[in-house]
Amino acid sequence: MKIKLITIALFFGVITTMNAQDNTIPKSNGGIKGGYNLAAVSFDGDGETEQRHGFHIGVYGESFISESFSIQPELMYSQQGYEITNSSGTFTQKLDYINLPLMLKAYPSKNFFLEAGPQIGLAVSHKEEYDGLFSSSQEYDPNNFDWGMNFGGGFKTDSGISFGVRYHLGLGDLYDEGKAQNRVFQFSLGFDL
Repeated sequence: MKIKLITIALFFGVITTMNAQDNTIPKSNGGIKGGYNLAAVSFDGDGETEQRHGFHIGVYGESFISESFSIQPELMYSQQGYEITNSSGTFTQKLDYINLPLMLKAYPSKNFFLEAGPQIGLAVSHKEEYDGLFSSSQEYDPNNFDWGMNFGGGFKTDSGISFGVRYHLGLGDLYDEGKAQNRVFQFSLGFDL
């Protein structure tokens, strides 16, 4: 355990020293971002449900480790879930999360970026809605913890305004039975502060 801690400390020390010696590395920054969600769930890998429309909002911090790479942790509130429609009506599962993505961003050019990284999430609320001929008081009990991977890209202006698209591939099971996993497209607008 001590060796791991020493290795991590040395790694961050080397990165800090590299940043101090290289004036071409962009400055670290932070800001706020938010946008539109299209959320669905994949059941047993057989296909996806209809999408729930929602939003996300939160904060981020971007630290450059070289001229072309940065690490961006985020803290986001995200409306997720899904809808299922059949002849008797529509069932909507509303799931709201606090998500913690950790993105590795690559800048192939000054303003264009690609990103990928893990995400963990904590469900802070869930609600089921039935709209149709038959109503039900059945309540589903989704797992509170979610995890998965994010992939995306975008454009960031010299003034710090960013436009991004991201796909969240959930790998944690939403329920104890069956294999239901989150799938979310996010369209974001961010502002460096």
